[in-house]
Amino acid sequence: MVISELNVRDKMRSLSDICCKSRNVNLTTLEHVLLLAVEIAREGREGLRVGTLFIVSDSDEVLKRSKNIILDPLKGHTEELRRIDNHNMREVIKELAQLDGAFIVSDDGVVVSACRHINSSSDGIELPLGFGGRHMAGASISRETGAVAFVVSKSSIVRIFDDGELVGEIVPELWMFNKYSHHLVGPYTERTEKEMKVVSKK
Repeated sequence: MVISELNVRDKMRSLSDICCKSRNVNLTTLEHVLLLAVEIAREGREGLRVGTLFIVSDSDEVLKRSKNIILDPLKGHTEELRRIDNHNMREVIKELAQLDGAFIVSDDGVVVSACRHINSSSDGIELPLGFGGRHMAGASISRETGAVAFVVSKSSIVRIFDDGELVGEIVPELWMFNKYSHHLVGPYTERTEKEMKVVSKK
């Protein structure tokens, strides 16, 4: 499923359809992580494309199957400061996304840990050629736990993994288009051509 030109409510309904039926993952937390992942894919950091991995829900089991690559930069901070809906935390995550490792996010929206190496089995995981270690880690941990994984690729695509399978892809330039209004003044027309939305003055 490619999520591209849906409004925010439809996007969340789509997320519910593709990755939450049996998992019962908190949709509000998924929404915050999805928006952050799309922002990172679209904006990068300091002019460079950034890849990262968010693992959402079932955080205790995910922590058992992972370890820190470096000292955890979030350790010792209060849960209130580490909430995914906290603007300051989101900016910290964008900085930390430049480092290797995954972010572990609890079901209630607290970023439990950062810079984690995932230790889960890739046996039986089938991914398209060209997908790297980040995608394999997201797929395998989503199969071994009740978590959902969001992979931000350096190619600026966000991919969603659930139960070991790729269940969604988001192309941020198309997806974000509806979040921001265009700058045309006066009457305009919209049309879609080959997965591209064109807005022009009448």
